[in-house]
Amino acid sequence: MLETIPHPSAPAPDILRCAYMEIVVTDLKRSRDFYVDVLGLTVTEEDDTTIYLRSLEEFIHHNLVLRTGPVAAVAAFSYRVRSPEDVDRAEAYYREMGCRTERRRDGFVTGIGDSVRVEDPLGFPYEFFYEADHVERLAWRYDLYTPGALVRLDHFNQVTHNVPRGVKYMEELGFRVTEDIQDDDGVVYAAWVRRKSTVHDTALTGGDGPRMHHVAFATHEKHNILSICDKLGALRMSDHIERGPGRHGVSNAFYLYLRDPDGHRIEIYTQDYYTGDPDNPRVTWDVHDNQRRDWWGNPVVPSWYTDASTVLDLDGNPQPLVVRDEPSEMAVTVGADGFSYTRKGDEEKGFKLGNTL
Repeated sequence: MLETIPHPSAPAPDILRCAYMEIVVTDLKRSRDFYVDVLGLTVTEEDDTTIYLRSLEEFIHHNLVLRTGPVAAVAAFSYRVRSPEDVDRAEAYYREMGCRTERRRDGFVTGIGDSVRVEDPLGFPYEFFYEADHVERLAWRYDLYTPGALVRLDHFNQVTHNVPRGVKYMEELGFRVTEDIQDDDGVVYAAWVRRKSTVHDTALTGGDGPRMHHVAFATHEKHNILSICDKLGALRMSDHIERGPGRHGVSNAFYLYLRDPDGHRIEIYTQDYYTGDPDNPRVTWDVHDNQRRDWWGNPVVPSWYTDASTVLDLDGNPQPLVVRDEPSEMAVTVGADGFSYTRKGDEEKGFKLGNTL
């Protein structure tokens, strides 16, 4: 991992959106039961070691790859780029930064063509691709919809030890900050960055990293999330619910956090807002405002701050953790009694609109 992040002279790739995540699971059948039978993702293709899943509105081969392995981890955060030439740009861009890269013309996984994977400056395994097999978009197949239908991959969330360094790197890569969390001393605890015109394609959360905090799928409406809760309760699987349902302050979205059989965190997410205008204002939240994480003021469970998934290097080995060198959000949120908040005064607004980006 690089201690400083140089700005390459080579142009950055033109990233369209987060496209899929590849995760390693220890029991493929248990994971299939959870993601297919409970959450309702569609199987595009599968074999004895790998399952390729997609949401109902997706037209490329998959949004999630489940690959069996000895240790639960994340192998790739994958982004689609605008053109085949942008794969070349991604390779040149990261090589100039001194990052390790690997190029496979036939792709790293089924359904994805020419692509490059990198160990990025924060230690995350990023992938960039353009070529992808097309499959049937199931948006009109209402006979396949369930009450909790997952329709899109929405975003990733990454835990990193130095959020400001990560924000600078992501901005130079072409992402734009939509929201962040700070204190009066200017410590940045988290930031949300986007390429598509939503609140984020990924978020940077402060903590010991690199780790994957969660991957999020969107539903059309909040009642779909409530239906997932009801289904988990009916199946006596409510222990998979870690947090929620609730309404975020950050992003304004309705949410639910689940843990899969290996402990990977999945967010179900809906109803954030449009951010595509060039002068879209950044929203900055006070870290002491308990409504930033839950608009109704419900406490955040400690595991949400402490637990996250291991990420792998390009050889499939776990990346070593770097300890966060600034205060953690948990330190100002979770007290000795388990939950406490330090809102400065009810007369203060919990957020303030900053300058345009």
